[in-house]
Amino acid sequence: MPWKRRPFNGRNIASAQNIADLRAAARRRVPGFAFEYVEGGSEDEATLNGNRTAFAALRFVPSTLIDTQGRSLATELFGTPCSAPIAIAPTGLNGMLHPHGDIALARAAAAFGIPFTLSTLSTTLLEDVAREAGGRLWMQLYVMKNRTIAEDIMHRAATAGYEALLFTTDANVFGSREWDKRNYSKPGKPRLNAVLDTVRHPRWLSRVLARHGIPRFRNIENFLPPGATNAVGGSTIIPQMFEATLTWEDIAWVREHWPRKLLIKGVLTVADARRAATLGCDGIVLTNHGGRQLDYCVAPVEVLEEIASAVGDRLTLMLDSGVRRGTDIAKALALGADGVMVGRATLYGLAAAGEYGAKRALEMLTTELDRVMGQVGCRSINDIGPHLLRRAARSAER
Repeated sequence: MPWKRRPFNGRNIASAQNIADLRAAARRRVPGFAFEYVEGGSEDEATLNGNRTAFAALRFVPSTLIDTQGRSLATELFGTPCSAPIAIAPTGLNGMLHPHGDIALARAAAAFGIPFTLSTLSTTLLEDVAREAGGRLWMQLYVMKNRTIAEDIMHRAATAGYEALLFTTDANVFGSREWDKRNYSKPGKPRLNAVLDTVRHPRWLSRVLARHGIPRFRNIENFLPPGATNAVGGSTIIPQMFEATLTWEDIAWVREHWPRKLLIKGVLTVADARRAATLGCDGIVLTNHGGRQLDYCVAPVEVLEEIASAVGDRLTLMLDSGVRRGTDIAKALALGADGVMVGRATLYGLAAAGEYGAKRALEMLTTELDRVMGQVGCRSINDIGPHLLRRAARSAER
């Protein structure tokens, strides 16, 4: 039989070579509906796929005969040392993938000396993450119609020592994740085949559902009606709670309640970036929500260079959406980002092997970033610049 390449199908996560291998392992370890919640994008998934295409269109132009011994990934984010230009992005319902998933991710980030961002829709109390994981903690904020919820989150996060707040502005209208919806006959009611699929994952059933029950929205459950505090019941209520009237004027309101570092998550234009700087924000996150909101949306890496040119000296610039390789991180840094945020990459690791899997994902990304720095001729993060990149020529139209 001729030799043929096959996807990673091993059980030993230590032998996984890249994030794609962790993805393959995650797909086997958790039920399909849980994997699809992480994996899927909105509508045609053009934005989801376009994020990867945009990174692939950037090619390196390496310099040679440069001493790259003693390379360092160390940098600073908001004036505080960071072992690598990476932060873990906020993602909700992590307890659906692994027990105490938020704490596992936060511990992985702390072990690597990078920030972890907790979602408003997390399944772990923000105080528990601070107490049990420590490290550099950032808090993501959704502002809902009941402003008391946001005020409560900001007060508690400040009290617990979270250093930065990421105000998400691109989810006031939920995207339609059609592949995710196919697992349900109606919101909150899984189809029979989705229920039966959980039986094929006895380890997940035992560790997640049997031991801890359906994951709950722990940080906002006091504001939810009876029956809507968990992932099943909340799916019918929470989308209706989001505030569609948010404007730039609300930044002043957020500032009244949050005295520390403030980032606006959801910026993709120079005009919005400049406005964030003018209003006294400390940073922005260039994102299209990982392809989960507006379909056929521009990829953040496609607009990064022009935004960095406009406000890079005034704001800390973070980028997410589509980061799967150390080469992606290097490309973002070359175009002006101060760091990247990774979401699915560490979630694949979490689903595959808990805290160890999340650490394995970060190990892969940092190892790859170190290697590409050596290959293009850089000893430090500050050496990475636009001179290292060219855009691949587009094929002629037929």
